[in-house]
Amino acid sequence: MGQLEDMQAFVCVVEAGGISHAADQLGVAKSAVSRRLSTLEARLGTTLLKRTTRRSSLTDAGQHYYERSLRVIDEVAELNAITTGNDDALAGALRLAAPLSFGLSHLTPAIDIFARKHPDLTIHINFSDRQVDLVQEGVDLAFRIADLKDSTLKARRITPIRLRLCASPNYLKQQGSPRTLEDLKKHRLLSYDSSGSILPWKLVDAEGREHIVHPEAKLIANNGEFLRDMGIADHGIFISPTFISWEALAKGDLVQVLPDYRIPSINAYAVYPQTRYLPQRARLLIDFLVSRFGDNPYWDQHI
Repeated sequence: MGQLEDMQAFVCVVEAGGISHAADQLGVAKSAVSRRLSTLEARLGTTLLKRTTRRSSLTDAGQHYYERSLRVIDEVAELNAITTGNDDALAGALRLAAPLSFGLSHLTPAIDIFARKHPDLTIHINFSDRQVDLVQEGVDLAFRIADLKDSTLKARRITPIRLRLCASPNYLKQQGSPRTLEDLKKHRLLSYDSSGSILPWKLVDAEGREHIVHPEAKLIANNGEFLRDMGIADHGIFISPTFISWEALAKGDLVQVLPDYRIPSINAYAVYPQTRYLPQRARLLIDFLVSRFGDNPYWDQHI
């Protein structure tokens, strides 16, 4: 074990926010990480971290060493990847975070194929709609469905996410089909909420004019599959991503409401920290998913 390993442990301590979190991420004892850090500081003859009982903070020398360490570690990883150059021999750990519904429905079969092709990979996946802190939690790659605004992350678009205003045929038969946006006020609406506030609905008419609807929802949930099932059960009108509702739309269990209006699409992205080298195994997974889903994913081809 040498200076590169000590350097990697130091970087992990900085990014995890402390020795205890770094030890958890590295899967080693806290004392082992502390010993590596002390060895590194002794070798350099300077203090890199100011330690307290709760957290650690960088000294000026530590900040400079951290920035240069990132470059060294990334260059070594890049060199190893280029030298190996064997896509069929991927190994090591790949830590992923994915939204619950999209992850279980569409990433699961994709990762099944990828894992069979690369049996030496160890894949850790956190399925949750919570937005994880990639650096703090030691995640290599996260998948997010959103309009990305976080400039601290690099992102690659995986596939478009299209949305539809839906209801069951039976509900529309009982309550009548809305013909205008104003008519929505007379209907039972279902709404998605993951942040404690119901977001307004944005619809665009045939002339390209944008309209905002503030739904007074009677049923609110933080899970799209639940809303889909309640829509099928005749509970009202809702907005659904097609990756969730495509089978119900294809079978006629749901139909599109106000088809002259469209809802602007968003995208599914693979995101990772700007400061980190993206391992070959992560880059190849992204390439595989882009190829598998594309601009016209299979779920949109059936509706």
